[in-house]
This record gives sequence, C-alpha cells and structure tokens, in this order.
Amino acid sequence: MGRLLFYIFLLCSNLALAKIWTPTIISDNMVLQQQSMATIWGWTTATGETITISGSWDNVEVTAKAHQGVWSAQLPTPIAGGPYTVTIKGHEEIVLSNVMIGEVWIASGQSNMQWTPNMGLDNVKEEIAAANYPNIRFFQVPQRKSLSPQDDTPGEWSACTPESMQNFSSVAYFFGRKLHKDLSVPVGLISSNWGGTPVEVWIPEEQIEKDKELKLAAQQISEFEWWPHVPGAAYNGMIHPLLKFDIAGAIWYQGESNRANSKSYYKSFPTLITTWRELWNKDFPFYFAQIAPYDYDKEKKDIKAAVVRDAQLYTMQSVPNTGMAVTNDIGNLKDIHPTNKQEVGRRLALWALAKTYGMKDLTYSGPVYKSMEIKRNKIMLDFDHADSGLKMDGKTLKEFYIAGEDQVFHEAKARIKGNRVEVSSSKVKEPVAVRFAFYDKALPNLFNQEGLPATAFRTDDWEIDLD
Repeated sequence: MGRLLFYIFLLCSNLALAKIWTPTIISDNMVLQQQSMATIWGWTTATGETITISGSWDNVEVTAKAHQGVWSAQLPTPIAGGPYTVTIKGHEEIVLSNVMIGEVWIASGQSNMQWTPNMGLDNVKEEIAAANYPNIRFFQVPQRKSLSPQDDTPGEWSACTPESMQNFSSVAYFFGRKLHKDLSVPVGLISSNWGGTPVEVWIPEEQIEKDKELKLAAQQISEFEWWPHVPGAAYNGMIHPLLKFDIAGAIWYQGESNRANSKSYYKSFPTLITTWRELWNKDFPFYFAQIAPYDYDKEKKDIKAAVVRDAQLYTMQSVPNTGMAVTNDIGNLKDIHPTNKQEVGRRLALWALAKTYGMKDLTYSGPVYKSMEIKRNKIMLDFDHADSGLKMDGKTLKEFYIAGEDQVFHEAKARIKGNRVEVSSSKVKEPVAVRFAFYDKALPNLFNQEGLPATAFRTDDWEIDLD
C-alpha cells in the first residue's frame, strides 16, 4: 500500500512539474490562414502525452500524441472571421485568445523591406496616425543568425495600432493594408528581415554547398559585423522556426547586397524561392520588388545592379507563381532607401489581388518586354501588359540603347507607336539588339496607360562583362 501511494505521489509530482508550451508564432492575437489545415504544434515535458486541440469556431477536437516531447496536429480553419479562441489540452490547458482567421503573408529581405515608418516614410505623421486596424496583425521576427536550424524565435503577435505600425516594415504594412481593405478579411503579416543581407544567408546552407556555382558565389560575400554573411545563417534563425505555420504567400525586397556576385543571382534567387516552397511543402505565391535605381559609384556607369534587376526579371519569367513590382520610377539616386514605400506595398498587393485572389480586370504589372521585330535600321518592341497602350513621363523616351553585331550599344531614339516602341540610332545601320534602363542609376520613363512602369530589360543573351 505504501509503495502504491509513493508511485501516485511521484506521478502527481511529475504532472505538477510538467509543462505544455507552443512556439511564439502560435500565441494570442495570431492570424491563422483561412480554409486551411493549420498546423498547431509545440512541446511537452510529459512523456507520451496526448494533446487535444480545438478552435472555438466549431469546437471540433483534434488530437496529437507527443513523441520525444514534440506534438503537432492539423486544425481545419473556416472562412475569414473572428475573434476566436484556440484551446490546447493535456495535463494542463492553454487558451489562446483573440485569434483571427484570414490571410497570412511573410515579408522578408534586406533593409528596404525592413525599413519602418520611423526610419523614413513619405507623409509619415499622417500614415502613423491613421494606422488603426485591429484586424491587421503583426509578428516581428528579431534578427538572429544561427549555424543550425532553430525551432523557435522570440516574438509576439500584436494588433496594428499607430504605436506598433511605426516600428514595423512599411512595405509589409502597406501591402497588408491594401489586402485588408480590398478583401475585407483579417491579415497577418510576419516580418523577417535583416538590412544588408545577401540572398545566400536566407538559403539553407546545404543548398549552397551542393551547387558549385552558388558555393563559389557565396565566397564572394564580404564580411560585415552588422549582418550575417555565412550561407543559411538568417534562414536558420529567422525562417526555419516558421516553416510549420501556414501562409498564403511571401513578399520579398532584396538584391542590393548581391551586386558583388550579381551574375549568380540568376540561380540563387530562384533557388531561394523553390527551396522555401519545398520546406513549407506548399507552392505559395512569391511576389518581389525589383531593386530601384541608385548611384552606387559616381565615377562609373556600372551595371552590377542592372544585372540583379535582370536576374529578377528572369526569375519572374522562369519560376511559376511569381510576380515583380517595378520601382524604377520611385527610387532615389542619392538614397538607397527611397521613402515612397506606400507605392511599393501597393504594387506588390496588386499582384496578389489579381493573381492570388482572382480580382479580374485589374492591371497588376507594367510593360514587360515580349518580342522584337527588325525593320531595316529600326527595331520594333512589343510588350505584355500594354494592351491599352504605352505612355511616357516627359517629352522624349529615355534609357533605350541599340547595338549591331559588334555588340556595342549606342544611345537610341525611341518613339511610342500604340503599344509598341520603335528604337533606332544613326550610329547603328543594322541593329540586332536593344537594352532598356540597363545600368545601375538609369531613370527610365516608359509606362502603360494604367501608370505602372516598364521593367528594365535586354533583348540579347550576350555574355555580360562586369569588369
């Protein structure tokens, strides 16, 4: 009898000391992806414990048995709405409150995605004062590098208020605000950014190591004390902890720091997208901002950033379910962090509204080069997303260059003819190729009739000389 009482006492003591907990992304005020199988997961110190999870929208219980202290279950979510509670029961009970069901997006990249209203924003006082949207929720992932994948990250969900918005990603906020207003659903925004970071630190190290070209390109990354330079370091600490959390898609603003190895961006950027999708086990939409013009080197007409932009265009055209917001009309040659983040967020949201959420008759992209026709000493250019015609800002079209077989480009005369552009130069009698805005600080002025700018492009596939 005494031994039985001892075991009962021991069991009760262990249960009293035991604990159930969830990652910070699973917490009060969160937004779960609507009409999905949302993964709810966590840990317990009670061996082999069965965990029961339910949402107050239907109170249907799902169960998970802990294995080596880890438990995970799929919780079906309804259409957008809330607030709800999520209840997690084992030897103790956790109730997560003020949970919304809606659309969840991750926003990632370097400083232009990280940039907050307090760091610089057009009409900043008015924007902060108006940022009162209780059904837009923020989760800020702190900047943490790691040499191994992490299971959790510090952070918490918070409602959008003037106080929280002013220290959150401006681009993410304006993207989310547009979705929230146009879709009339709660929106969850996860900001995971680190200024200065090259793309390689956001890709798992094994993906870099197994590819000779990417491994060599990663060796060209300069070391800085302010941000990680080791492949996978930001992914491990800032993306891996989020992989089980269901998302609608991702937005991305990065590329300036890959000027040092810009040619490899044709491979590294698509690798990032396809790898993230594989790890999330979901082919989610991935929309990104093309980097803006900036005067990196006042002494040269450099094209390293132009090559990054070309690689971004290539990525949009070669990787399914991607889209690119062009920013060449809202940059600042003297400031690598232009302050019109409203328009960047809006243009990214246009892609999501049209392509992810099926809003028809919505112009979501500026002109994108489609094909060319050589007519004697002229080249005629055709574009996608220009059905309504083209227009320019100013009296003459700028930033068009034309070349013959010698591959020497000369500044060209360009004229709009309906939804085509005619390009020529007296210095090129037999033209074969055109480049548009193909250097770092180019300020082009070609738009479609809806006011969205044309992306930089080249019609040739010649080897690019960066020396």
